[in-house]
Amino acid sequence: MKKIIDLRSDTITKPSQEMRKAMYDAEVGDDVYKEDPTANELEKYAAELLGKEATLFVPSGVMGNQICLNVLTQPGDEVICEKDAHIFQYESGSPAALSGIQLSLVDGGLPGIFTAKQIEPLIRPESAYYMARTKVIEIENTHNRAGGTINSIENIKSLSNLAKKYNLSFHLDGARIWNASVETGISPAEYAKHFDTISCCLSKGLGAPIGSIIAGTKDFIKEAYRVRKAWGGGMRQVGILAAAGLYALKNNIPRLKEDHEKATLLADRLSLIPGIIIIKELVQTNIVMFSSLKISVDDFLNRCKENGLLFGTGKVGVIRAVTHMDVSLEDIDQAVKIIEKIML
Repeated sequence: MKKIIDLRSDTITKPSQEMRKAMYDAEVGDDVYKEDPTANELEKYAAELLGKEATLFVPSGVMGNQICLNVLTQPGDEVICEKDAHIFQYESGSPAALSGIQLSLVDGGLPGIFTAKQIEPLIRPESAYYMARTKVIEIENTHNRAGGTINSIENIKSLSNLAKKYNLSFHLDGARIWNASVETGISPAEYAKHFDTISCCLSKGLGAPIGSIIAGTKDFIKEAYRVRKAWGGGMRQVGILAAAGLYALKNNIPRLKEDHEKATLLADRLSLIPGIIIIKELVQTNIVMFSSLKISVDDFLNRCKENGLLFGTGKVGVIRAVTHMDVSLEDIDQAVKIIEKIML
């Protein structure tokens, strides 16, 4: 069978044999009764790693983000976020559908990052009863649609101070916070301490088959637990899945640096191919965004697929590649050769 090089996303990774063994050996109980020992161990370990009072295991990153927003708001409230934020672009209109909240969109430019100075004028005055109430500032780190860009700790601190000034909540979509941490050397706990709530994926670069963690205060998690149940996220003997997440957190964070090196190599090689447009400075972690001058995105994707190479898409006209543990340096080299042939 012809090998497929799959660069569509880091969500396509499969559990390693070691992770599968941890899942097989997992001690389980009924997590809805909070009696699953492996799920409890995962949540305790994640809370320590993130420096938060408590965490909760949830089935997906979308559920994680949406539970956080639901607990932090009331229907009719408003959340300030970047215009290409995952909660706006890729979560099926859930803020409106599930929580009755609206999003105030900010253009963060190519890096997908806004500043406190940009958004302070957007915070609605408390006296304006005829307006939606601003309740949450939300950012994404790393920023998926901007190409895996990292929000600096200095900017995060500035936004955190702004949120405190106006008594707003500050939420982090940290689906790939592990990538930001590995690349900058800033610990997940140092990032997390500036936020009221955080959602972190286990099923992307860390290689677990399913699941995310949300974190915050004990009171927040108590309410999040209720919302998770209401939305159908209460799973029973979930320790089999929690074991994969626990293994991922304990073993797979440092190796994310390898994925960043693969992405840098891919970007460097792509920049040498005539007809390929790429801004290498925006390749900061494991996501590479580029475009083609010669053929349409659909034609490019189809011709790559015919040659055993899979890509995804970003914004309109943009091709998206994500490096991960299931692609090697040799795969990157072969991918470049396929692209070179297509672009001749």
